Amino acid sequence: MTASFSSNELAALLARSAWFRSAPAAMQAQLIQAGRIVRLAAGERLFTRGDSDDGLYCVLDGLMRIGAASSAGKEALLAVIEPVNWFGEIALFDNRPRTHDAYAERDAELFHVPRAALAALLERAPEYWHAFGLLLTQKLRLAFDAIEEAALLPAAPRVARRLLLMAGGYGEPGAIRRVLKVPQEDLAMMLALSRQTINQVLKQFETQGALKLRYAEIEIADVQKLSALADLNPAAD
Repeated sequence: MTASFSSNELAALLARSAWFRSAPAAMQAQLIQAGRIVRLAAGERLFTRGDSDDGLYCVLDGLMRIGAASSAGKEALLAVIEPVNWFGEIALFDNRPRTHDAYAERDAELFHVPRAALAALLERAPEYWHAFGLLLTQKLRLAFDAIEEAALLPAAPRVARRLLLMAGGYGEPGAIRRVLKVPQEDLAMMLALSRQTINQVLKQFETQGALKLRYAEIEIADVQKLSALADLNPAAD
């Protein structure tokens, strides 16, 4: 482990992740022992689609962008990953290259468990595969939800649902984070909607008292109103 955190400090920070917190205590301790801190400057790339798997990451501070770019330079943004969320687990299972690009949206600090350490851990304790499987299936459920919403829902509830998902740490239990540091352009790319559509929807939500809009930030002013706009708790007929 690298020097900027003590083991206890790092354990407390990682325990903010529901996945890590629910893993066996011995597995938590071994991941902390095997990991290291990686720092990236804003705009710095961590890995590129097609790179060999180099292990598992958790965002401790800052933001990471996960996406891909066409040969013409057009970007498809899948997610903006915030603390304390893990990523990079797909290649752990199939031992194939990275599926997308990952780079720092702004200065970021990551916890990295190298591939060799993970392989050794799972060789010693194959029962831990179940814990890593839960991390993978959580992402799969989110992906299925996104596909279904894109096919079935109009723009406004899709935007509301994505904001609530981001505010809740992509499925992490606990309090909703009120301020999302996400530019409207990024939200448009994540939802495959036009920038104009996103702007119209967000202004509508602001007029209805659900949001407050600032430069590169969206504040959730009323969670219940935003949930109603997402139609998560529709009124009975």
